[in-house]
Amino acid sequence: MDLRRDMSWRALVLNILGAVLVLGGIGLVAMTARGLIGYSVAVSRHGGEVIDLGTDALPEAGQHGYMARVVGTPQVVEAPHDPEFNLRVNTPVLVRRVEMFQWREINVGGIVHYEQDWVDHPLDSSHFEQPHGHENPGSFPVGGKQFDAGRVQLGGFTLGTALIHALPGSQKVDPKIPALPENLVASFSRYQNYLVTSSHPGDPRLGDLRVSWDEIPLQLVTIVGRLDGERLEAASDAGDGKGYQVQIGDVPLLDLFPDLPIPPDFVMTRRILAVLLASLGVFVLLSVHRRYDIVLSLGLGSLGVGAVACVLWIGNDGDMVGGWLALCLFGLGLAVWRLRPRSPSDRY
Repeated sequence: MDLRRDMSWRALVLNILGAVLVLGGIGLVAMTARGLIGYSVAVSRHGGEVIDLGTDALPEAGQHGYMARVVGTPQVVEAPHDPEFNLRVNTPVLVRRVEMFQWREINVGGIVHYEQDWVDHPLDSSHFEQPHGHENPGSFPVGGKQFDAGRVQLGGFTLGTALIHALPGSQKVDPKIPALPENLVASFSRYQNYLVTSSHPGDPRLGDLRVSWDEIPLQLVTIVGRLDGERLEAASDAGDGKGYQVQIGDVPLLDLFPDLPIPPDFVMTRRILAVLLASLGVFVLLSVHRRYDIVLSLGLGSLGVGAVACVLWIGNDGDMVGGWLALCLFGLGLAVWRLRPRSPSDRY
């Protein structure tokens, strides 16, 4: 009786241990798959899987269509040019701002008063409550305008227009009087960071103009965009409606996209360990029946883990489904081979 009781307890322990190992292997591969699927779904909102190319990267084969993180200081290959003022600046984007000294109507608590100030668009004084004595000159003889660089590179990649416009920062340009066309030299003079038409720049008069330019500074930035050959573009099909990210400095991917979950580490190691755990569990369960078959255990373990992973990846990644299905077929083949009826001659 004691021997039977000991054998019963041994069988119970082995069954529990085997089941725990099998479930552990299946659970490990399921958690890994769910982590990868969750990460894949999250990155798809921003354009897709991101490869980290690092600082001043160069185009390589096999990168086309991927999102990429690239770090570096943009280089202007073809600088923008303002032809009316003959101003060329080494910047990705040059913006001309034109202001006129005009009357402004200010209404505070129903009390209307007027003052003169620099305004970047014409103010129609005919709509003032008291237009008499506060007439504005009208349209600007020259308007504001934006000029983009013909080509801007980050490492070995040419930046698309959306990425150029997304480059951060703005600073005033020091206007160069000697570069002015002859027809404007008599009209404009330098005052601080402006070109002005005022005879007395510190005391402007109605109708005076002042022109200034802003530039995007060249500084270290991190850009995530879609690779299109030697170009880095915004991903037009991104779920977030943006398809790129640009920030100052060397910024890690998870700081660029804080909504991204952390993907599992050591994915291949986890998958191999999952198969081995499940196979060991099957081996323990078979040992209860005094069958010590490593090949059969590996086949059944591979079949179980592969089937669970295959189901989880359906609808998410066809290549992963195909890979896990191949493992299932491999495991099934091993199991069928080991469980097939054997002739007496096969036993020797």
